[in-house]
Amino acid sequence: MKISYDKATDSLYIHLADRASVDSDEVNDGAVLDFDSNGALVGIDVQHASLRADIHNLSVLRLLSGKLQAA
Repeated sequence: MKISYDKATDSLYIHLADRASVDSDEVNDGAVLDFDSNGALVGIDVQHASLRADIHNLSVLRLLSGKLQAA
């Protein structure tokens, strides 16, 4: 999983899989889900992210050997 932020467009993208998106569904104003050719969720696009979350105070957690640890 990767998270990227584009300051120019104020868009936060959560990459759930390294597969191409072929379909999208805006499930809420500014929240878009991306799906691959099999219908599996591959990404989440949050538009106007700075208005929805404190993106300047991002905490990253990771899962290592079955244990959740702060990065």
